[in-house]
Amino acid sequence: MSNKVEAVGDSVTIETRADLCAVFQDGEKPRENWRIGTEHEKFIFRLADLRAPSWEEPGGIADLLTAFGRFGWQPVLENGKIIAANGPDGSLSLEPAGQFELSGAMLETLHQTCAETGRHRDQCLEIGAELGLGFLGLGFHPTATRAELPWMPKGRYAIMRRHMPRVGSLGLDMMQRTCTVQTNLDYASEADMVQKFRVSLALQPLGTALFANSPFTEGRPNGYLSYRSHIWTDTDPARTGMLPFVFEDGFGYDRYVDYALDVPMYFIYRDGEYIDVAGQSFRDYLNGRLATRPGERPTFGDWKDHLSTAFPEVRLKGYLEMRGSDSGPQSRICALPALWVGLLYDSISLDAAAALIKNWSIEAQQLMRDEVPRLALKARTPDGRTMQALAMDVLDIARQGLDRRARENEIGDSESGFLSPLWEIAQSGKTLAERHLDAFTGDITQIFESARF
Repeated sequence: MSNKVEAVGDSVTIETRADLCAVFQDGEKPRENWRIGTEHEKFIFRLADLRAPSWEEPGGIADLLTAFGRFGWQPVLENGKIIAANGPDGSLSLEPAGQFELSGAMLETLHQTCAETGRHRDQCLEIGAELGLGFLGLGFHPTATRAELPWMPKGRYAIMRRHMPRVGSLGLDMMQRTCTVQTNLDYASEADMVQKFRVSLALQPLGTALFANSPFTEGRPNGYLSYRSHIWTDTDPARTGMLPFVFEDGFGYDRYVDYALDVPMYFIYRDGEYIDVAGQSFRDYLNGRLATRPGERPTFGDWKDHLSTAFPEVRLKGYLEMRGSDSGPQSRICALPALWVGLLYDSISLDAAAALIKNWSIEAQQLMRDEVPRLALKARTPDGRTMQALAMDVLDIARQGLDRRARENEIGDSESGFLSPLWEIAQSGKTLAERHLDAFTGDITQIFESARF
């Protein structure tokens, strides 16, 4: 999860429903201002014993974050403890068990995105060598039990930790044992947002399949290729899933507001503290009837925080977040934004992708999403093909879109080259998860080398 950033206007009280939609309207940008944001997480482990380090131990998470100061990163403190950092390439943050995230800057080209990822990797490796830490690119922790993993000293995570077992059986696994890579993209108008939302949501299971990389749990195969994706099916049904209403006539900002208002709250943030309001209604809060804060009305900051606590496959926050993919090696981190930029930032490609999914029923989309965590590219699409066949068509559309963007680097390379790892997966039909399973001989410790950054 990205760091909390308080913007101008966040303390202003929301007066009308139109104020809620304004957050999405304010995200509209002309095409020339569209940018690419990439977020990626990885597990941290001790080189000596493969254990996940705690925040407070010598050479642990606090020391790791502090060491980034040498590269110009500025610490972010909560109750006097470093829990994040802001710097030249965006922000560094911690997931609940110390998974380490770079929320990258909003950049113009994929070449810049991959250069940013490379800088981050080099910084991690330099500091990691000094502290005896390694970084692991997988979607689910391959060995640790929940009990073996630490908790980071962040107030919002304490609230979520208490609430998760009330609403699903796998929410704590999501918090402690998963890592993802996601892409954040812009839209020009409400109509543009709607088309991009529909295309990216319908094709999100394809992203899951191409990036499937979480086949082990506690040292053994778990029966899934993307166990991380399966985790989301029993985390919290009120704030996860495929959002069928996105495909209904009339979908737009106002309908997403309705959805978000029905997502139960986690917290509000006041004077540097997270206040537990888990399970309470933002609709009640909007009307001054929040049980634990009677008479108080929400601010724009409260609304933005609340939007960040919905976890559907695609999320709207003033930009669109594609959230369906397992973490992996650096080449896959660069490939994810390449896939979605190629599909969504070129109008011809966007129309072609929309044509692919236009006759897919909600029921068939849900069945595809349910099959993908186990079957990945062998799952069936709503029109009866394999996901592998769909992948070939979609990658070709994305390639053409990137070539039409014509954003070349200094030696004339097209952005479409970043799709190469996905072409290899689609052509072979074999995901990273399946390659890890093929190499598994009973000694899970080998994956700490093969999946290490």
